[in-house]
Amino acid sequence: MRLFLGVDGGQSSTTAVIGDETGRVLGAGAGGPCNHVGAAEGRQKLVGAVRECLEKACGQAGLDASTATFEAACFGMSGGPEDKRQILSNILQAKTLVVTTDAVIALAGATAGEPGIITIAGTGSIAFGRNAAGRTARAGGWGYVFGDEGGGFDITRQALRAALRMEEGWGPATALRAALLEATGARDANDLLHRFYTQDFPRPRVASFAKLVDSVASQGDEVASGILRQAAGQLAALAGSVRVQLFEKGESLQVAHIGGVFRSVILRERFRRLIEGEQGSRLIAPIHGPAAGALLEAYRASRLHPALTNTFVIKV
Repeated sequence: MRLFLGVDGGQSSTTAVIGDETGRVLGAGAGGPCNHVGAAEGRQKLVGAVRECLEKACGQAGLDASTATFEAACFGMSGGPEDKRQILSNILQAKTLVVTTDAVIALAGATAGEPGIITIAGTGSIAFGRNAAGRTARAGGWGYVFGDEGGGFDITRQALRAALRMEEGWGPATALRAALLEATGARDANDLLHRFYTQDFPRPRVASFAKLVDSVASQGDEVASGILRQAAGQLAALAGSVRVQLFEKGESLQVAHIGGVFRSVILRERFRRLIEGEQGSRLIAPIHGPAAGALLEAYRASRLHPALTNTFVIKV
């Protein structure tokens, strides 16, 4: 029996999925985060997280992790793949090792390996696509200073800017100011600004306040609603850029979305209208998650294209 491995290595957790050559999922396991490897501590976390999730997945599949050999393994890594290949090649035995980005495996999972586009909006944002010829393109994903439009951090940034403008008298009134102050315990918007610059508020924590923006918008605040509508427009623009690069005008196309920002009904529905306003584009819910997408990419590396079965096992 030939074995295949897919691993989703993210900022919060690492998930391994093992399948046989027919596409049947045999086992899955989760470990800790593994995206930062620049320092020795980060490399140790990567090794520990991968070994942990691999051992759990092998255990569920009835395999010995120390002797398991994979026909192909694909790792989709948050933070980029360049500095991780050598480390991963020393952890497991795989005839073919693919180390790629989290966007690649997110798309593969969302469309079950079919051509399409995925827009990812969590703390940051990026759109990625692949056409029937296998050509890929991306838009966005340039980080919180120069990009990540429509992501959670950017939504919170726009909310704080609105609160600062209100406080200084050159912006419209908005309930965002009171909501942000209550949620953080800050004295005023200026105090909150300085808190957001400290280590007590890393980017994921700042981004988490996007949920508060959605809550305020849901209560009818026009400034908050405008921020979400703008974010939806920016995310749709990223997907539109990828479409122009890869697909013909009017070509039938699946567009998926993933990430916490899309939990906002206001943002998600605006995004849907913008995407489906383009002839041929259809918004879909992801068919599989990124870990299953990594497994599909492992099959792809061996020129196999099975449909995944027994996927309930991935719910680790």
